[in-house]
Amino acid sequence: MRSGADSDDESLCPKPHNEGLPAALVNCDTLFATQREQLCVNPISTSDQGVDFKNVRVETPALETVSAAYRRLHESWDAARDKQARRAVFDEWDALRRRLASWEALTRLRFDQETKNAERKAAREYLDELSPKLTALETQMQRAILASPHRSDLEDELGSHLFALWEADVAAFAPAIEAGLTEEARLEAQYTELIAGAELQIDGKRVNLAGIEPYAQSTDRDMRHHAQRIRHEFFASHGADLDRIYDELVHVRHAMARKLGFADFTGLGYKRMHRVDFDQSDVERYRDQVARYIVPIATEIMQRRAKALGITDLAYWDEPLTSPSGNPTPKGDHDWIVARGREALGQVHPEVGNFYAMMIERGLVDLKNREGKAGGGYCTGFPDYGVPFIFANFNGTHGDVHVLVHEMGHAFQDWKSRKLPAYDYLTPTYESAEIHSMSIEYLCAPFLEHFFGPDAARYRRQQLEEAMTFLPYGVAVDHFQHLVYARPDASAAERHHMWKQMEARYMPWRRYGNLEYWDKGALWQSKEHIYHVPFYYIDYTLALCCALQFWVRSRKDYNSAVADYVALCARGGEAPFKDLVRSANLASPFDDGALAAVAGEAQTALAV
Repeated sequence: MRSGADSDDESLCPKPHNEGLPAALVNCDTLFATQREQLCVNPISTSDQGVDFKNVRVETPALETVSAAYRRLHESWDAARDKQARRAVFDEWDALRRRLASWEALTRLRFDQETKNAERKAAREYLDELSPKLTALETQMQRAILASPHRSDLEDELGSHLFALWEADVAAFAPAIEAGLTEEARLEAQYTELIAGAELQIDGKRVNLAGIEPYAQSTDRDMRHHAQRIRHEFFASHGADLDRIYDELVHVRHAMARKLGFADFTGLGYKRMHRVDFDQSDVERYRDQVARYIVPIATEIMQRRAKALGITDLAYWDEPLTSPSGNPTPKGDHDWIVARGREALGQVHPEVGNFYAMMIERGLVDLKNREGKAGGGYCTGFPDYGVPFIFANFNGTHGDVHVLVHEMGHAFQDWKSRKLPAYDYLTPTYESAEIHSMSIEYLCAPFLEHFFGPDAARYRRQQLEEAMTFLPYGVAVDHFQHLVYARPDASAAERHHMWKQMEARYMPWRRYGNLEYWDKGALWQSKEHIYHVPFYYIDYTLALCCALQFWVRSRKDYNSAVADYVALCARGGEAPFKDLVRSANLASPFDDGALAAVAGEAQTALAV
């Protein structure tokens, strides 16, 4: 979420763009003076060639220096006498936020790349300690502008959505919760280290959790069961720690919510997620739609799968295998897949292909699985440099293509919107952001022969089947979290029962056999989002509804669908979810019939 080419292009090192600003604002650049002198990097002015990852360096900030920069910003805002001066203050504050965000992203990425590296762990711990204090400084500035009689000077130029995002930010923070945020980050890091530290023995090899996945998709049922049993035993052996970490997280989050005036963490969680144009009742109705329209289709898919595999007792370890001949897999290794990516994504759109080539050439990806590397995949970015970065763990399955294309969708949006005038607009809220990643998976579908050769048609079918089976799982994760945070004092056993309820409602086909720990309702512990980003998961399902609409449109008029996709990426997060969706000529998933319509199209395609 490597290879990279060196660059001596001086166009990557323009002069800082602070000429003509008040002296107090120019002084904000001293925050990273060393970095500026060494690298001469300016985020907005970097050439469209991008920068090499090895040149991404951000000096660790000191609280005293950042605090002084914010004092000068407040003084400059108060002293500003016209719209131009107030915009200059905003622009300098925006540049400061981009620099701090780049430092945070790089620090977290380096830790994830080597979780056993003591120096990188210490840097992550310093970040976790400093982060709440930086949030306090940021929200103070937001409050000052929100309360200012001159806020309209910015609102007229930058739009009202910026202020809606800030209002959510200030509602989600007060100095009283700084200690809670530090503790929350410490517990999240514990989860990351525990999961990354998995060392599993299978087939005479030592693998981590990502490395066991190929065995879990074996055509040999005994091997599938063996792989899941090994994975199951890891979670069962660490179950007490996983329950403890989560219990402490729930209580820390509930306590912070109460201090901020919320009844429980759900209200605070929605503010953190910047959900400014839909609420919990919208989400509840959407989950009901998934139960009504999608669960029957997913159940039918699982029944067909069991029949195709020649078994009557479909078990959890059978679910990953979509065909008796085996799941389609890429026809090459890491380097081969990366090379084919340019061809496939270039056929989606030339701009996407050129962007992909830049990412690879400049080392802005880390895709190989290795010991000590954190699990999962994601796209992060360095807004001070104007480039994204993709982190993932290839494991030799079709998931390698999926994660590469998915995260490239995020990265392409990041690149397209990097020059938007407000840091808050660079990345949309989560449910909007996932549209870019999920939609490109379907827009790339006609060109999957580059990765899968003659198995591409089978992968396209699997892609649709997985969409239908993922939707119920996605809303189950969301519903589970709502139950948890409504009852923060529930015991571990009660939380496990909550998950069992979710499986019965949304995944009625699921059977665990002798995987006893998961059978009692513990599988949720493997989903890192539940620990790290509460309420971030239904976003994937909302985005999938939109992505499937792009898929339907692309089958009728491919160029029109792709044009709307590229335009949507360029908008970044400059508008709330529903507005962004409609601007791309899509229906909101909350609209009556939207989910049923895409489900019907997918069911028709699967019936062929």
